[in-house]
Amino acid sequence: MIRIFYFLAFASLFFLLWSPSAFARTSQGLLQGAHGDKSVMPKSCRACHKGMNMSVNGEEDSCLQCHGGGYARSNMQSRGYLAKNIELANIETELQKPYRHPVLTERGIHRQNEIKPEQEINAPRHSECVDCHNPHAASSDNPYAGFSGKKIGNLTVELDQEYQLCYLCHSDSQNLPGNSTNKHAEFKTTNRSYHPVEGEGATEFVISLKEPYAARQERPGDISIITCSSCHGSDDSRGPRGPHGSNYEGLLKFNYEMRDGMSESAFAYALCYECHERDSILGNESFPYHSLHIEGKGGQDGTSCFTCHDAHGSVQYASLIRFNEDVVEPLPSGKLKFDTVAGNSRSGSCTLVCHGVTHDDQKY
Repeated sequence: MIRIFYFLAFASLFFLLWSPSAFARTSQGLLQGAHGDKSVMPKSCRACHKGMNMSVNGEEDSCLQCHGGGYARSNMQSRGYLAKNIELANIETELQKPYRHPVLTERGIHRQNEIKPEQEINAPRHSECVDCHNPHAASSDNPYAGFSGKKIGNLTVELDQEYQLCYLCHSDSQNLPGNSTNKHAEFKTTNRSYHPVEGEGATEFVISLKEPYAARQERPGDISIITCSSCHGSDDSRGPRGPHGSNYEGLLKFNYEMRDGMSESAFAYALCYECHERDSILGNESFPYHSLHIEGKGGQDGTSCFTCHDAHGSVQYASLIRFNEDVVEPLPSGKLKFDTVAGNSRSGSCTLVCHGVTHDDQKY
């Protein structure tokens, strides 16, 4: 009799915890965000979970049932899991582009209790859907809802900015690839210069900026802070938000020619010209020799913006100056230096060797 009592009690508790209402609960409460909207997903949890299958391993296949295209999405709609009037971007197409997050190739690695940034050098790097999205809370208006940020000691910092999400893998991770750099170190607002991701830039005025971009937000509509996805994301203007995939190297939204000796064009530096006026750059409004460097002379093509500038930031120099030492070399004495004149961004000096030409404290 006692055994029967305990069995019935356990069974009641089991089915209570696994009832549809409990199944729809998250650590934040009831299922929220886009997936909690019955006008989008009429059958709620059952669209993603079958029975008691709660595993997130291999969740990409489940996500792409709706966020892919073709037959899979049509099937979800015909079965009543996804509303027929909903238009969703095809993420699967983005993930098949040459430059992409490895969602389809590095699979089954994510664990619910994993700590980011990774603390182990040998930890396998991965980027699965749930590494960037909380399916129980995220929405178009609040994509970071329900997502925990960096863990500091026993505390987890809440995440409310895009760069904080990116930093989970691209900053202090001990397993960064050899050709990667700590992006937080490059964007720090204590650096000499940086693109304004964590805060407004170090310079109060940038003459080449197109409206509505501005170094300081002084008028309604001014944009003085950008995001990682301002530069990284789909190369298709009609594509989904976020850095899923691109046809351009570096998972960039626009072309950015980084090689030396290439012809200048609106396409070559489309990424830069998205925010900076091409006529201003080639008109030498910010630097007296911009056009000479970029367009070249005497039948020779110029050099890339990348030769002199780091698009993320520069710890040491103003104007995002950080030389590409595959092209720019130090003097025989070992000196490699850039100086600016205080209060005058158009004046300074270079100490370096570039294309065989020695600049020994060459002033401009």
